Amino acid sequence: MWGGRTLSSSGGRFLGVLGSAFRRKQAERPRVTSWTVYSENQLSWTLQVKPWFFNECRTMCFKSYRMTFSCLNRRKSYRYPRTRLYSTSQTTVDSSEVKTFLALAHKWWDEQGVYAPLHSMNDLRVPFIRDNLLKTVANHQPGKPLSGMKILDVGCGGGLLTEPLGRLGASVIGIDPLDENIKTAQCHKSFDPVLDNRIEYRTCSLEEIVEETAETFDAVVASEVIEHVIDLETFIQCCYQVLKPGGSLFITTINKTQLSYALGIVFAEQIAGIVPKGTHTWEKFISPEKLESILESNGLSVQTVAGMLYNPFSGYWHLTENTSLNYAAHAVKSRIQEHPVPAEFVLKEESGELRANTSTNPGGHEELKK
Repeated sequence: MWGGRTLSSSGGRFLGVLGSAFRRKQAERPRVTSWTVYSENQLSWTLQVKPWFFNECRTMCFKSYRMTFSCLNRRKSYRYPRTRLYSTSQTTVDSSEVKTFLALAHKWWDEQGVYAPLHSMNDLRVPFIRDNLLKTVANHQPGKPLSGMKILDVGCGGGLLTEPLGRLGASVIGIDPLDENIKTAQCHKSFDPVLDNRIEYRTCSLEEIVEETAETFDAVVASEVIEHVIDLETFIQCCYQVLKPGGSLFITTINKTQLSYALGIVFAEQIAGIVPKGTHTWEKFISPEKLESILESNGLSVQTVAGMLYNPFSGYWHLTENTSLNYAAHAVKSRIQEHPVPAEFVLKEESGELRANTSTNPGGHEELKK
C-alpha cells in the first residue's frame, strides 16, 4: 500500500511537471496562422489538442501533396501528345530516324564518306533488281533493259539507287520523307539531262501516295528502308496496293541475329565508324522467315532470298547463301485478284449444281432420298 501510494504521488508530481513543461512549450511556440482556417471543420478537435504538432504535419503533407500533384501534371502534359500521336497517326515514318538522316543529307554522294557501303552495294542490288525484272518480260531494248517499266524507289535518300535504275531505261519515282534528301537528289540529277526525263522526286511518305498511285508500278524498291520504318505491316500493305498485278517488290535489309548486332551495330557503328552511331536499331531488324510470313500474308509471293556480305577492308559486297547479316528478297504480287465470295452465293451455286446433277441422274436422286 505504502509503496503504491508513494509511486502514485511520485507519478503525480512527474505528470504535473511534464504538464507544466508542455504548457510552457506550447505557450512559447507560435501557432501557425492556418490553424484558424481549419478550426471549424472535422479536424478541429485534433487541432485543439495538438495544434503545434498537427500544424507542422499538415503543412508538410500539404506541400508534399502540391509537389506530387504538380509533378503528375507535368508528366501528363509531356506524355499526352506522344500517346495521341502514336494512337491516331497512320504514318510508317519514324521521326527519330528522320532526325538521324537529317544531319547526313549533304553526304549522300560522297563515295568515300558514311554512305560508301551503299555506293558499293549498287554492284549487287542493281543487277538483282534488273535480272529479276527481266524474267517477267519477253523482249527488252539493248542498253535500256528496263525501258517501259515504272518503278517506285521508297526511301530514296539522295538517289543513290534511283539514278542507276533510271539509266537502265526505267521511269522512276523516288520518294523520301526528308525534304533535304530530295533536294540533294534533285541537285545531283540536274547534272544529267537524260535523267531529268526519267526520274521524278517527291517529298512524301509511301502511305501519302497510295490512293493516287494504286496499281501503278511494275516494281517497288525498298532498299535499306524497312529497318527504319515504325510500322512494317502497314508499309508492306502500301507496297502491295501501289503494285500492278504481277508487279515485283524488292527489299534489302538486315537480319535480326546476334551476329548482326555484333557486326552491324557494335563493330560498324561504335568501333570502326563505318556507319554513323545511332543509324540502326537492332530491335527493328527482321529475319527472312518473319519477313516472308508478312509478305505472304499480304498477297506477295516470295521468289528469291539471297544473302549479302560486306567486306569492310575491301569495301565490296558479294552474294552468299548465308543470310545471317544482310539479305535481299524479291516478292511478286499475284496476277489474279481473288475476291471473297459471300457464303449465300456459294450455297446457291452448290444447290444449283446439285439440282442439275439430280435432273440428269435420276438414280442419284433416289440415293439422296434414301
